[in-house]
Amino acid sequence: MTQVNELMTRGVRTAAPTDTLCDAAQAMEELDVGVLPVCDGERLVGVITDRDIAVRGVAQRLSPDRTHLDVIMTGEVRWCFDDSTVEEALRTMSELQIRRLPVIDRDRRLVGVLSLGDAAAKGQASQAGEPLARISQPAEPDRSSQSAASGAAGGGQSKRVRPGRASGAKPSH
Repeated sequence: MTQVNELMTRGVRTAAPTDTLCDAAQAMEELDVGVLPVCDGERLVGVITDRDIAVRGVAQRLSPDRTHLDVIMTGEVRWCFDDSTVEEALRTMSELQIRRLPVIDRDRRLVGVLSLGDAAAKGQASQAGEPLARISQPAEPDRSSQSAASGAAGGGQSKRVRPGRASGAKPSH
């Protein structure tokens, strides 16, 4: 059986709980990633995602340059050990509907991240398929109709157009 430490990404950049939302967003942009582990020293204390920044930060009107990550990060993080089997890790990812799983050693220090991409690209493509299918299913409950920001097509407020007039057309007088 393949172990997580054979496929995981090592040398993962982390954020500190006292970093700001802006710091995390800039790191994500620089690295072209959507998630950063949050560590206090070498100890994993949470994760921050681009979605956390948008939904828990910006949507709540928190200041991106003054709000620390520990305010909005996910603190109760699931992880796997570096000597776990890839099958166990993929099962966890599937159950939790996540694409990335922090990897810690037996001293509970962050040593890497296992992504579905790691599993697929490094020889476990057949095992990555089922978790990807489960992860990609819509979350329950579906609350898409409850957003005041989504108009009829889900793209924001819709403009009302009077019958017989195209949007933006000037009346003919």
